[in-house]
Amino acid sequence: MANILVVDDEPLIVKGLKFSLEQGGHIIDTSFDGNDALENIKSKDYDIILLDLMLPIIDGFEVCKKVRETSDVPIIILSAKGEDISKIKGLEIGADDYITKPFNIMELKARVNAILRRMEKSKKIVAQKHLGDITLNYLDRKVTRNSEEINLTSKEFDLLFLLMDNPNKVFSREALLEKVWKYEHFGDLRTVDVHIRKLREKIEDNSSNPVHIMTKWGEGYYFQFKKE
Repeated sequence: MANILVVDDEPLIVKGLKFSLEQGGHIIDTSFDGNDALENIKSKDYDIILLDLMLPIIDGFEVCKKVRETSDVPIIILSAKGEDISKIKGLEIGADDYITKPFNIMELKARVNAILRRMEKSKKIVAQKHLGDITLNYLDRKVTRNSEEINLTSKEFDLLFLLMDNPNKVFSREALLEKVWKYEHFGDLRTVDVHIRKLREKIEDNSSNPVHIMTKWGEGYYFQFKKE
């Protein structure tokens, strides 16, 4: 069971999502504009936010940016905007996933459940992983570099966790999409590239010349670790 906030200005979509997700045992709150969504988020902790982009008063992009100032709650963007630029912008400002309307409700529920499974799994892990100057704490989902905390989104943390848990192992974009986002047959490989770039910007001294998250051209990405 999870607390989920559905934010959309289309009543029929909200009604359908609320009904479907409640059938899975989840507790659903709803907002029909960006301002109300932010008020809900201030007053309650949510496990997942389903966020439309085209909202009255405050649009979804701005809502996402404001949420990311204080929280790493997983955000799945729902939007009729299928253009690549909208997807990339949504991911860059902190969204964890993006699904374009009209969508298959079973696909959406699969993505929600995948996020919840990862969150539950992370609660059971208490150890820390320390590679070089980066320390990842599974229990409180915190990452530090040289003792300075790095603010990561939920998906950025999951991605870094997988790479650090398998140092020097190369993962293709397809493999990362399957293991981190938990879906094989749908999804945009550019989602992986955007998250890798954002991770580099946060943990590397120079994201253009990384020393931690490396690219093996034609194959994929890996976390470089050299034993001293």
